[in-house]
Amino acid sequence: MQIKNLLKTLTLTSLMALSAAPVMGQDLLARQAPVDRKMKAVDTVALRSIIERELGGSLSAQLYNEWSNKYAHRATQLPDSFRIDLRGFAMPTSSRVITSQYGHRWGRMHKGLDIKVYIGDTIRAAFDGKIRVVNYEGDGYGNYVVIRHNNGLETIYGHMSKHLVREDQMVHAGDPIGLGGNTGRSTGSHLHFETRLCGVALNPALLFDFRNQDVTGDFYLFRASRYERESVAANKTTGRKQDSYTDEEINSDADPSDRKQLAQAKSNSRKSASKKNNRDSQFHKVRKGETLYSIAKKRGMTVSQLCKMNHIGKNMRIRPGQILKYT
Repeated sequence: MQIKNLLKTLTLTSLMALSAAPVMGQDLLARQAPVDRKMKAVDTVALRSIIERELGGSLSAQLYNEWSNKYAHRATQLPDSFRIDLRGFAMPTSSRVITSQYGHRWGRMHKGLDIKVYIGDTIRAAFDGKIRVVNYEGDGYGNYVVIRHNNGLETIYGHMSKHLVREDQMVHAGDPIGLGGNTGRSTGSHLHFETRLCGVALNPALLFDFRNQDVTGDFYLFRASRYERESVAANKTTGRKQDSYTDEEINSDADPSDRKQLAQAKSNSRKSASKKNNRDSQFHKVRKGETLYSIAKKRGMTVSQLCKMNHIGKNMRIRPGQILKYT
């Protein structure tokens, strides 16, 4: 009898233990579930961030074989096509005034845009990236900064009065990197802004619309076969014709060598115009004994025509050495 009671007790205890185990397991899982969800969310965010950084960095890694603080740019092989992500941008300056476009200018290639800024104006990083060069070039960029961006571009900011970043520093779009200035080969305060792909200068007007303080789209698809035509079209949309600069601009924003070349070009243009006018307008030097009648006859015209052209009367006495226009 006692043995039966003992067996019954053991059986009931075992059944209760077995029935309680799933409940305890369920309670443990229930308590653990919110923690698991939080950890999963954290892991997902962290993983996404890592993936985005890796993907962003890989674009530059695909294009550039080295990282150097020694040179501003070095051209390498361009891909036939490359999609440049322009999202997450910041305008380098709030100025809307372009004083010089990208392209051939006064006998040489101008490889960026000149944007009017004043000394001390804030210059900002155009995209997220890493500062590759912070340097000074007396006969060129002056105080300048080069940034290699996650989207594959490199941007150059020249003629600044002061640097606000250091080499190998990570920056975000819109971070201040320097102050506007007039250093290097420049006679007026302005920002020289370049956009380069694989070290090759691209027209910034294809990417940035300074007049509207915006980019030209979410993406720009660079295609080597169409780039030149697109660059010319982009210059036209900026609203300024090449070489249409005023004397005031010659004395302010132009580089010294460019200013000299432009002044010489204008001088040559005036000389050419003067020569043309001299060819178009012929003159007669009056000799002793000549009269209006004899001169008019010699030049194949009437006295009235000769007088009208020189604003004189028919009875006016002419003297030797006097110059008369006859065409």
